[in-house]
Formats: sequence, structure tokens, C-alpha cells
Amino acid sequence: MSGLQGLAAENIWFDKHRYDEAETRFYEGANGPATQQQQSSSQGGDQELVTRMKSLELENQTLHKVVEEMRAALQKLESRVAVLEKSPAPAAVPCAKAAPVQQVQVTNGDDADDDIDLFGSDEEDEEAERLKQERLEAYAAKKAKKPAVIAKSSILLDVKPWDDETDMAKLEECVRSVQMDGLLWGASKLVPVGYGIKKLQINCVVEDDKVGTDILEEEITKFEDHVQSVDVAAFNKI
Repeated sequence: MSGLQGLAAENIWFDKHRYDEAETRFYEGANGPATQQQQSSSQGGDQELVTRMKSLELENQTLHKVVEEMRAALQKLESRVAVLEKSPAPAAVPCAKAAPVQQVQVTNGDDADDDIDLFGSDEEDEEAERLKQERLEAYAAKKAKKPAVIAKSSILLDVKPWDDETDMAKLEECVRSVQMDGLLWGASKLVPVGYGIKKLQINCVVEDDKVGTDILEEEITKFEDHVQSVDVAAFNKI
């Protein structure tokens, strides 16, 4: 029995190639999916690398374009600086002109020589104040030297006698004998009034502040032997 069993065991190796094939197919089946997965992973990694390379190329092109634009702008700036350095320096801007002197014209009546510059400048500094004060003092001194304007009037008087027998020459002498400060007698004439009677018409110039018509009438009528009445025929301001 032992011999038969030994032969039976030897018969097993006659099918060894079947076992080898089965073993090979087993390992190929076991390792097949893993190999495909590695191949798929390898292909995915290559695709990602290609995409990143393309992105880097685009970025590199953009940066190159920006650098070229900056280089062109820098060249333009250098050209402008060179032109400015060659051109002559501009003239200094002149200072603003001082404000014109304001003049105030001061007149008194018809006097045309009273014009004076009272304010020399708008600047409120010490020099301007000093000049202003000096001009004011000069103007005050100039006005003080001038005589004050005196108001005067021209009066025409009619002096009537009592009758035609009155001595008109004596009457005029009496009238002209009236003398006072601010009174100046002028021309005279005899004017007929009727019935052979003549009146004395005499002109005089008076200072208004010193002599009035009332005082003239009062003084002339004091000569009652010759004078009947005194009337103001005309009165004009000079």
C-alpha cells in the first residue's frame, strides 16, 4: 500500500504546470487593479503638472509685459528730465505791487490848493502811522495859516429926506459918518421920488457877523434933522 501511495503522490507533479498557471493568474488578478490605479494616479499627476506649467508661463508673460511698460515709462521720464535740465531757469516771479496810495481831497469852498494826501498806505505799521500823523499835522498847520473865510453882504440903502429943501450933500455926509468895524461905504447917487424930492441911494459892504441892517438903520436915523427914513432896497450875499 505504501508503494501505491507513493506513486499517487508522484502523479500530482504531472499537473504542476496547471498549478503554476493558476498561481500566475491568481497573482495577476490580485495585482491587476493596483497597477491600473498607479497608472491612473500617475496620469493625473502629469496633467496637474502640465496645468501649473501653463499657468506659470502665462504669469511670466504678464510680468514681462508689465516690466516692458515700466521700462518705457521710465525712458519717457528720463527724456523729460533731460529736456528740463537743458532749458533755462524761469525768471523769478515779481512781487505783487503795493496797493496804490489812497488820496483824500479836502476842499474848502473854491480853494483848489487844499488837496492833500491824508493816508499814505493801508499798512498798519509804525512807518505808515508816522507818515499819516505827519501829513495830518502839515495839513492842520497849512489850514491855520490861511485866513478864515468871512461872510459878507452887499446892501443898497434908500435914505429919504424930509422935504425938497433938505441939504442932500449934508445928508450923505451924515450917512457916511457912520463908521464901525466891518462896514465899508460904496458908491451913491440921488434918485428923484417926486415933487422935487430926491432920495439918497447908497451902497455898502458889511461883514455879516459884525454889522446888520437893523444897526445901520438905527445909526442913520439918528440924524433926524436930515433923515426921515431908511429902507433896504437890495441885499445880496457876496
